[in-house]
Amino acid sequence: MFDNLSDRLSGVFDKLRGRGALTEGDVRSAMREVRVALLEADVALPVARDFVDQVTEKAVGQEVLRSVTPGQMVVKIVHDQLVETLGADSSELRVDINPPAVVMMVGLQGSGKTTTTAKLGKRLSERERKRVLMASLDVARPAAQEQLAVLGRQTNVDTLPIVGGQQPVEIAKRAIQAAKLQAYDVVLLDTAGRLHVDEQLMSEMKAVAEATNPTETLLVVDSLTGQDAVNVAKGFSSEVDLTGVILTRLDGDARGGAALSMRAVTGKPIKFAGVGEALDALEAFHPERIAGRILGMGDVVSLVERAAETIQVEEAEKLAAKMAKGKFDLDDLRSQIRQMQRMGGIGALANLLPGMKGMKGAIEKAQDSKALVHLEAMMSSMTAKERSKPELINAKRKIRIAKGSGTTVQDVNKLLKMHQEMSTAMKRLKKMGGFGKLAAMFGGGGGLGGLSGAGGMPDLGGAGGGLPGLGGSAPFNLPPGFNKFSKK
Repeated sequence: MFDNLSDRLSGVFDKLRGRGALTEGDVRSAMREVRVALLEADVALPVARDFVDQVTEKAVGQEVLRSVTPGQMVVKIVHDQLVETLGADSSELRVDINPPAVVMMVGLQGSGKTTTTAKLGKRLSERERKRVLMASLDVARPAAQEQLAVLGRQTNVDTLPIVGGQQPVEIAKRAIQAAKLQAYDVVLLDTAGRLHVDEQLMSEMKAVAEATNPTETLLVVDSLTGQDAVNVAKGFSSEVDLTGVILTRLDGDARGGAALSMRAVTGKPIKFAGVGEALDALEAFHPERIAGRILGMGDVVSLVERAAETIQVEEAEKLAAKMAKGKFDLDDLRSQIRQMQRMGGIGALANLLPGMKGMKGAIEKAQDSKALVHLEAMMSSMTAKERSKPELINAKRKIRIAKGSGTTVQDVNKLLKMHQEMSTAMKRLKKMGGFGKLAAMFGGGGGLGGLSGAGGMPDLGGAGGGLPGLGGSAPFNLPPGFNKFSKK
């Protein structure tokens, strides 16, 4: 996400941080580079110009130039300006009204509108405990209504039964009537799209809006289209009373121009971001967190939220109790790997951890996407007794495990060595006084998101610089020798 822009800005700020004192000329030179970086990221020219002008005005002040750490002050000013450009505060969806709340989804064909409707329905149903009814008003695209029905079954969200021959306004009215009769909290209306903004599209949406009086009208746009996405948003906002924007495929947007331009150009908040193909890959858009990711400051809050959603608390507490006693077998290692996979893998976590942005490339180079799969395959080929007592695994058993997992004996040896190193580390930690003492040493409390204690995040530089407490109160370090499983 925003990798190109992030890398360019990091280069600019590294130069500033490396200097003890800054002159006005240094700041203006850096801001020229920032402007180029924004334009290369496909940020709208007026937005880039206004951004740089405001940052420059604040950064050439005496407070910065006479600061003890002027470079850091400039970074803070840029961060604050990024937050303001992205929309200052996150904007919640207004669905807590007298039911049913009507949310109309609009956008061009191919922007991911129907899939996003299903993602939003799933999010409202699972996170906010709302009864949601989805209805497709797209009678032009073949099988559009059937597509939403299939997605509804996959997400366990109800969809309006399909009645052939009805027009969009009729379907919308029927959906609201059904929602009132069956006590639904929210109705999601998936409207038809076109290949471009045209009069027919707008008149159809206006007719639906007049008939349903939606509380939210959300524009779904593909962030990968850059300035085209901004132009589409401008076209819709001039014709329809939009209340917010959903950016799809933001996880693949290395430039970030659409996200940075959208609020300034349309005046409408970005409410959600699609960050993957999975039906739960829809995140609330938090400007403060996105700004932190762009500047390589990480996003610990999102990491904690993701951990709280994916980590199985009972499993984590059992593991923490074992590790506190200095015990760590292959079942525990497999549990940790599965937790990392549920959270998106090491590469995904690198974006969320402060100071890890610059290491992302090295991490990805050290392990390919199949590394975690290979590790788990080998452990799945072992018997329960072998996983609990790895010392039982002799040469004959290694050959069986390698054949069963599609790996080599050398890979099995590397896995056993990795486990041995981690087990040794656990025993040393126990001699030091356990995890409670370690947490006190690094100023932290318990596990991630407070799963097993005071709820503090341990210092990311401590305990070997590994990934933080993915397994309860214990820090999960990138296992020694993990890169041995990467492709040569």
